[in-house]
Amino acid sequence: MGWYDADIDRVIITEEELRAKTAELAKQVAADYASVDGLLLVCVLKGAVMFMADFSRELGKVGGPPAELEFMAVSSYGQGTTSSGVVRILKDLDRDIAGKHVIVVEDIVDSGLTLSWLLKYLESRSAKSVDVVALFRKPEAIKVPVPVKYVGFDIPTEFVVGYGLDYSERYREVPYVGILKPEVYQR
Repeated sequence: MGWYDADIDRVIITEEELRAKTAELAKQVAADYASVDGLLLVCVLKGAVMFMADFSRELGKVGGPPAELEFMAVSSYGQGTTSSGVVRILKDLDRDIAGKHVIVVEDIVDSGLTLSWLLKYLESRSAKSVDVVALFRKPEAIKVPVPVKYVGFDIPTEFVVGYGLDYSERYREVPYVGILKPEVYQR
């Protein structure tokens, strides 16, 4: 029993389901990129860290191409919990991506505004290809169509935490994904 269990209304994706889906996504990416000599995985901080670690390990296990890891931190400002689509880079890539096959490793696609901006930004840096693997997507929340080639789970528009997803920097370490009780974030 974790300190967080009392704050979770219900579990929607178990630890086992997360592991299985991560392995499935890694197999898909490995098959699609079997003919390339390497991938550059770009983790969108902070939420995608758990997924990035597990996904990159699985990619190696299933015989995917060698993968280098990069990290970016971006912030979009809006009212409350909604994205404005105005993006600020808090941490940029540490290397040139020109000519590389880039896979953006994203935790969740919500409105699509930030991811849409990020894809244009990466494409402007002359990557050979840019695709997205997102573990979660909230279909009802999408405002901008974004080409997400690999999606793990479609989830409800409720407030979810766990496996990297947070509320006020808490709950990222929760090993499953759950719906946060409203009284926790409405205090």
